[in-house]
Amino acid sequence: MRVRYASSSLRQRKGAFAGTFAALLCAAALVCACGMLMDTGLRSTAKPQRYAGAPVIVAGDPASHFLKDLDKDKRKTKPNTSRRWIPAALADVVRDVPGVERVVVERAAPVVLPDGERVDGYGWESAALLLDPSESDAAPAARDEVVTDRAPVGERVRLVTSAGAATYAVVGSAPGLYFAETEAERLADAAGRSGQVSAIAVWPESAASAVEKAVRRSESTSGSSRPTTVGPYEPVESAVVATGDERGAVEFPTAASARAKLVSMGGALGGTSLIVAILAVAGTLALAVRQRERELAVLRAVGATPRQLRRLVGRETLLVATAAAVPGALLGLLLGRFLYGRFVALGAVPETVPLVVGPFPVLAAVAATVSAAWVAAWFSSRRISGLRPVAALGEASDEKRSRGRLRAIVGLVFAAGGVVLALVLTKVSTDAAAGPLAPLTALMGAAAVTLLAPLIARVGLALMTLPMRPLRGSVGLAGMNLRAASGRTAGILGPLTLMGALAGTLLFAQTTLQGAAEQEVREGTVADRVIGPAVPDDAARALRETPGVAAVTEVLRTRVRAVNTPFTVQGVTTDGLSDTLDLTVTAGSLDDLVEDTVAASEGTGLAVGDDLSVAMADGYPVTLKVVALYERGLGFGELTMAHALVAQHVDDPLGVALVSAPGVPDTQLQQAVAPYGLTLGAAVDTPDTTNDSTVNYIALAAIVGFAAISLVNSVAMTVTGRSRDLELLRLAGGTRRQVLRTLRWETLAAVMLAIVLAFAIAATTVTAYAAGMTGTPTPYVPPALAVAVAGSIAVLALIATSLPARALLRPPPGR
Repeated sequence: MRVRYASSSLRQRKGAFAGTFAALLCAAALVCACGMLMDTGLRSTAKPQRYAGAPVIVAGDPASHFLKDLDKDKRKTKPNTSRRWIPAALADVVRDVPGVERVVVERAAPVVLPDGERVDGYGWESAALLLDPSESDAAPAARDEVVTDRAPVGERVRLVTSAGAATYAVVGSAPGLYFAETEAERLADAAGRSGQVSAIAVWPESAASAVEKAVRRSESTSGSSRPTTVGPYEPVESAVVATGDERGAVEFPTAASARAKLVSMGGALGGTSLIVAILAVAGTLALAVRQRERELAVLRAVGATPRQLRRLVGRETLLVATAAAVPGALLGLLLGRFLYGRFVALGAVPETVPLVVGPFPVLAAVAATVSAAWVAAWFSSRRISGLRPVAALGEASDEKRSRGRLRAIVGLVFAAGGVVLALVLTKVSTDAAAGPLAPLTALMGAAAVTLLAPLIARVGLALMTLPMRPLRGSVGLAGMNLRAASGRTAGILGPLTLMGALAGTLLFAQTTLQGAAEQEVREGTVADRVIGPAVPDDAARALRETPGVAAVTEVLRTRVRAVNTPFTVQGVTTDGLSDTLDLTVTAGSLDDLVEDTVAASEGTGLAVGDDLSVAMADGYPVTLKVVALYERGLGFGELTMAHALVAQHVDDPLGVALVSAPGVPDTQLQQAVAPYGLTLGAAVDTPDTTNDSTVNYIALAAIVGFAAISLVNSVAMTVTGRSRDLELLRLAGGTRRQVLRTLRWETLAAVMLAIVLAFAIAATTVTAYAAGMTGTPTPYVPPALAVAVAGSIAVLALIATSLPARALLRPPPGR
């Protein structure tokens, strides 16, 4: 019966709950989409492609292994970002295993195509993993022949490899790029892979167990097959034997990193989305309940108990939440597919990590949305249900009523929490920690504004409307309305501030970090020219031999990992380094940088003389001694290592070259590198400190979009709830245009107050973020972007005001 009454009440007030329905629908969609990303990261499996044709694959371990606690034997495994190579001699061991019928060795070498794309080239023998080599038009027999589907048969293509640039004749067509086996071995040797192979394919699958035992015996008796265990690393074999879906993990070592990124990104976005949803839904419900306060006051006056009123509002909200959460979660499946598709298109997630579509995100989104709605409903109905029956009617009609001590106290607690988080943010120097903390700090500030909105609106509007008092017409009337009904403006102040604070924080945190990194690169790159994009050793040698060239520094970018911390790294050749790079060294000397030492940025917390144990990009463990500290870690990486060390442990050892050649004409330098397909003026990449800022922009745009929807929803509900006021203005002689102009001035005043609050929150957060991440409390805020954020809020608010107002004013007055 009670549910039936709540359902009947909803049917009579469809307009009042339409905004609540829209907010809950969007909340469920956003939470479900984030849940899909997490679910994909947790349960998705990379399917083998090249390796699908072989039942057993022997390859390098795709993960790094750490011992976190020697006493408790706690282990930690993290995915590598590059493939780990294995000894070529292991193929002979596998061939001798009883039951093995066939063995195919895969050698890979980095290749730069004529259009600049970087791919792997393989020896022709490994074409058997995808197809029967006899099915191809021809096999590459000579050193200058290739088989590929990237160019027509008979054409000659110029390829850049670690051995230099060369022209190859296309003699056959097959998916991928294949060299003659001897040429593939030569190119792999040039890339620093002498005596190593990328994988060994084995037939049949029934021999997998025997192959694994043989590999383990070989590694236990051969010191060269396993690196020396150092530091906190668990002593593990360098090779793994994979079958089934495990082959995908060794074929695509970056897939595991992408999955981890999806889990962290989905969790961070999901948590932020849920907080935004609670704030948005609470604000929308508060408006809906506010518009019904007269009715609730009557029920209270005729004997309804506070518990009955709370239950009534709660049941109504639960019905709306259930009706909105289910289709919203289903809509979230489409949003999740869209986000996943954009991440794949940007290269942040490989296609080999398929999207997982399961029931868990939908169920979680429905449960979270319904729970958030119930909490918001309880809070929104608490004030009116706590009134004495005699005072209820008077309270409902009093526009300047107090919102209660509890709300003010909670608001102050949120404000204090935001200040504490901002102080913590000034001490955080890693993006992994500062990234999620920054929006949380802004949300705390926005929540404080939402809770303290009545007081803020009363004081803020009193000050803002002072210039409007002597004016007549729509502007003067708008000022009078704002002063007389500040509580109405307080209802939309929260959503307006929420969108501005979130958008400002998320956008300006990215621009601050990128701006600081780019500034460090500009100031720290003292070389005359940058040459790239992929400089082989022969090209670097040709540059060094060019008359007038003082120094050439080859630069590689990668990432390494300590037990608990990943680091961005640049590998550099050290001869003449001071002529090309200025890292602003504060301790030690870069002259001591060799293969077993490292220079570190001050933000790492390391000191000169410390031993640093890390796993390289391919998982190979090394221990390096810190010989220098420098300031410009954002622009040049948290660690600087010897180029020779980094090149041994990345898939592609071809980077850019910084050239110091004062007085040498560009034509002379261009002539030296032209045979290698290189150009002057290549870009100097900054380290990936933001995990691809474009991906972050897309993901966070979903949250800001939801805040924008909440803004429009709240403003529209506020205007719709003023139908009686608008009717009175029309009956008093106001024209339709005058009423609309008055409403727009009221909205603009509220927007101006909200933008001041939002930008104050964003400025505080981003300043703290800049202090921690860059060492300088000076955020980089592009003026055009700041104007765009403020303008977007104003435009959305004006549209949300005008559209429902026009609909309400369309009938003639009195009808």
